Amino acid sequence: MNRLLAELLGTFCLVFAGTGAIISNDASGGAVTHVGIAITFGLIVLAMIQAFGDVSGAHLNPAVSIAFAAAGRFAVRDLPGYIGAQLVGALLASLLLRLLFPSHATLGATLPSGPWWQSFVLEVVLTAVLMMVILAVSTGSREKGLLAGVAIASVVALEAMWAGPICGASMNPARSLAPAIASGRLGEVWIYVAAPCLGALIAVPLAMATRARGSSAPAGA
Repeated sequence: MNRLLAELLGTFCLVFAGTGAIISNDASGGAVTHVGIAITFGLIVLAMIQAFGDVSGAHLNPAVSIAFAAAGRFAVRDLPGYIGAQLVGALLASLLLRLLFPSHATLGATLPSGPWWQSFVLEVVLTAVLMMVILAVSTGSREKGLLAGVAIASVVALEAMWAGPICGASMNPARSLAPAIASGRLGEVWIYVAAPCLGALIAVPLAMATRARGSSAPAGA
């Protein structure tokens, strides 16, 4: 139960801070800025990895948990509990933001700015890159340690910074599903559920291939 509580609290904080930054930016006339929003997402991910990485692994993301299970690093029997805790934490954050900002239209929901397929492809690639980094720096299914946190948070912030205006750069079904439910903007949410899960699964064989026996050592090694 302590692992599930850690996932619930970590995902709550991720959604509350990240989508809260979007809402605050809208409410303040752009005071936070897009760069500030991207940095907020990166910093909250770093903080939650440091806080809960040694408890639950700080997945904070159903796609990450699914990919860890596909890579054989996480027990499949634990998936329902982890995903449930992540979704509950995210939804509680969005409902609290709805209470605090009742007039906000989207509550930070991720929405495509162009055709659906453009955002779908971007979300697949963005999540695949993020998951490859996670698999590279994590121990088993645990994202822990300062360097791991910095690497993962940097990818989140970087991808949010350049791709956020186009597709939202969600990379996380819980992060997108919760504000969509709380705001009633469910039309495009399937993109942000399906694409991150697909991208995370694509990352698994790619990450394994780079570490397969017989791969070439770096020059000078």
